[in-house]
This record gives sequence, structure tokens and C-alpha cells, in this order.
Amino acid sequence: MSDTEDRPPEVLPYQDRVNRVTIDDTFQWLGAGWRDFKAGGWVSISYGLIFVVTGILITVGLFLAGLEYLIALMISGFLLVGPALTVGFHAISRDLEHGERPSLRRALSSWRANPAPLLGTGLALVLFMIVWARLAVMIFALTFPYTSLDLQSMLNAILFSVEGYIFLTIGTAVGGVLAVLVFMGGVASLPIMLDERAGFLEAVVTSVVAVALNFRTMLFWAMTIVVITGAGLIAGYIGLVLTLPLVGHASWHAYRGLIKRKG
Repeated sequence: MSDTEDRPPEVLPYQDRVNRVTIDDTFQWLGAGWRDFKAGGWVSISYGLIFVVTGILITVGLFLAGLEYLIALMISGFLLVGPALTVGFHAISRDLEHGERPSLRRALSSWRANPAPLLGTGLALVLFMIVWARLAVMIFALTFPYTSLDLQSMLNAILFSVEGYIFLTIGTAVGGVLAVLVFMGGVASLPIMLDERAGFLEAVVTSVVAVALNFRTMLFWAMTIVVITGAGLIAGYIGLVLTLPLVGHASWHAYRGLIKRKG
């Protein structure tokens, strides 16, 4: 019997482009990401610092405007739009992979390699964040119809009432669904668009199929990303100077491990 006859039938689109990976591979991705971070030096740090400073300025602006209740939404929304921020790190890792010296200018302009799909994906992620913010406010309003939106009142209502536990349960479920959709569609699609100049649909479908065929490993990888990014956020954003480049570079190596190169 030939090798072709031995292979299981391909029932998913682009299945032939997906490698099978294990949880052990995720640690190799992190190790490779850390090496890229060190090799990228000030370029990786500077690129990550742009988003850290932007996050701090937005948080301070919301606080000064009396909109403290939106800060938590912004932080959770950051996890949704995070994949769009990693494209520059992918470009740095690709430069290192090709033996080229990384450039901040190339990292900032990496979207120009495939502008329509990359910008379209970024806009789609922003839309997800807006939808999440709207849903969160609506869930809060339905759960606490008589609670004001100042920070202290919200914390008291959420942390010290039965309604608060209901709000957290529903909010976590809704946010989790959105996060899963973003992760499945974004974990490999952005580097595919950058590296192969693939179209939006092809890249997203390939990413979804890659997650579906490696579900347990990719679930572990998603939790790893959340823990690392969350640690950076807990450190008052400053920790993101370290964790954001690490995740960004490691995501490039995750793409290399997941997706077979064309040809």
C-alpha cells in the first residue's frame, strides 16, 4: 500500500499545511522567543514600549476623566487586540531568521508587506474589543440596574453580592467565547499574512484548522499566553516591556511549528 493510501483522509481545508505539535513544543517556542528577544535588543524593547506607554496614557486619561470603570474593560480588551500588536515582533523574528539585522522601522511598517489583510485583521480585532465592551456594560446594567458606575460602587457590587457573582460568571463566559474565537482565528493567521502575503480568509481558516487539529496543545499555549501577558499587566503595564516581546517572538516560532512552508 502506498504512503498516500496510508494517510487519513483530509476533511478540513488546508489540513495538509498543518503540523501536529505537542505541549513540549510550546516550551521550545518560548525558548526561541526569548532568544529572539535578546537578539532583537533595543528594537524589540522599543517596539513593545510603544504599546506600554500608550496603555499607560489611556489608563491615566480614563482616570482623570472619571471613567475608572472602563479601565478593567480596556485591560481585558487588550487581550483581544493583542495579536494585532505582535506583527512587528514577527517581522523582527523573521529578520533574525534570515540573518538580517532587525530594524524598528521595518517592525513599525511590517503591515505594508500585506496591507489589506493585515489592516483588515486589525480592524476586526478592534471590532471584537468594542463588541466586548458593549456586552460587558450591558451585562452590568442588567445585573445591577440601580448601581452607579463609579469605581467604588462597582467593586462593592461585584465583589460582595450574589448579583456580583452572577455578573462575573456571565461576563467570564461571554468574554471567554470571544477570546477563543480571536485566538483560533489569530494564532497563526497574522504571521501567515506577513510571511506568505496570504489573503484574509485563507490565513484565518488555516489558523482555525491548526488549532482544531492540535486542540490540547493550543489550549495549553493559549493559557500560557494569558498567564505571561497577565503577569505583565499586573506589574502596572511595565512588565509588558518584557512579556509582550516574549509572547510576540514566541508566537512567530509557534507559527513556524504549526504551519508547513509552501513548496
